[in-house]
Amino acid sequence: MTTDLLIRGARIVGGDAADILVQGERITAVGAGVAAAAAQVIDADGLIALPGLVDLHTHLREPGFEASETVLTGSRAAAAGGYTAVFAMPNTAPVADTAGVVEQQLALGEAAGLVTVQPIGAVTVGQQGRQLAELGAMASSRARVRVFSDDGSCVFDPLIMRRALEYVKAFGGVIAQHAQDPRLTEGAQMNEGVVSAELGLAGWPAVAEESIIARDVLLAHHVGARLHVCHLSTAGSVDIIRWAKQRGIDVTAEVTPHHLLLTDELVRGYDARFKVNPPLRRDEDVQAVRAGLADGTIDIVATDHAPHPAESKSCEWQAAANGMVGLESALRVVHAAMVDTGLLDWADVARVMSHAPARIGCLAGHGRPIAAGEPAELTLYDPRGGGVFGADQLHGRSTNSPYLGRRLPGSVRWTIHAGRLTVADGELVSKEHA
Repeated sequence: MTTDLLIRGARIVGGDAADILVQGERITAVGAGVAAAAAQVIDADGLIALPGLVDLHTHLREPGFEASETVLTGSRAAAAGGYTAVFAMPNTAPVADTAGVVEQQLALGEAAGLVTVQPIGAVTVGQQGRQLAELGAMASSRARVRVFSDDGSCVFDPLIMRRALEYVKAFGGVIAQHAQDPRLTEGAQMNEGVVSAELGLAGWPAVAEESIIARDVLLAHHVGARLHVCHLSTAGSVDIIRWAKQRGIDVTAEVTPHHLLLTDELVRGYDARFKVNPPLRRDEDVQAVRAGLADGTIDIVATDHAPHPAESKSCEWQAAANGMVGLESALRVVHAAMVDTGLLDWADVARVMSHAPARIGCLAGHGRPIAAGEPAELTLYDPRGGGVFGADQLHGRSTNSPYLGRRLPGSVRWTIHAGRLTVADGELVSKEHA
């Protein structure tokens, strides 16, 4: 049984202060002087009330790679970061390319109970790029999959990509493309540019991303289907998405927090925490993706939370795995990169980290306004203070964060999922004690 919650004096998406009453799984009142006799009172003076955050791009690793993460540990990390829903990428073992596997992931998320876990289905069987997976079966399963991706691998064959776009159009689905030409990135270790030349590391050219995006927006336009571009990272990619949107092509795009803040200069220390796909880019690219997010060319921020065990990162650069954990730090990084720079306000943050990802992923009950009658999915964020980000702030199974030792603003104080506290005054709440 959930306890009624009375949130006193929160600034709703950075606007005026108001009280919010949560009863059961719904918000039942928003305004001044709200009263409730038996409710638990939360003093939210100075806190910003955001609709619960939604991540369209999370790697939960289960089934198959539980040494890196499980649905339960990833759900803990998500709740700690202010998330109430995450979309789980399909690169598991077995791959989430059948109704059975996505329904297993859904059940694991329900058992964890900390966030809504919405599976993403693979585009191709085994993510091998040769044959379409069971898209219709996954869409009609209990998981109701609407987002399909071979993330980690590009759907490189243009005919397969066209057929996938045509198929998902029938039920309003979307193909989320990992834009990476595999031939142009063979052996690549970091962004191709001045730093890669100085370090003697094989470069990852921007055109490997941009050429796939250009092809796919044209395919989406031809088919009349929805395309979503994962982890966009270059100035040229922003230009292509802007061009496509100006022509009415139904494309959306995401940027990760790390591509909003970090550059390829960090690779000079050969610290494998900074090895990621797509790679950290130049400062010019960081400024371009920030501008693209600010003007709406880029629709959302998605974490690409990619946990790895210590041995996959505590090794020489060339042998290290690509990926960073990011759920716990995402809102704070967006605060630093976008809000403190004046590029976004808190209403914009709600749009790019809650409203828009829920809409793109067709996820009902999330990304809704904070208003009476709406589902009780809420994040209370303290924009004041902040501090050095440490391993003690990571709640998943892996610690490969690029922000360890870096000062970040703000903190997530309370997270409410389905009317129940999952984070209370900065501390995770177990399902048993909620």
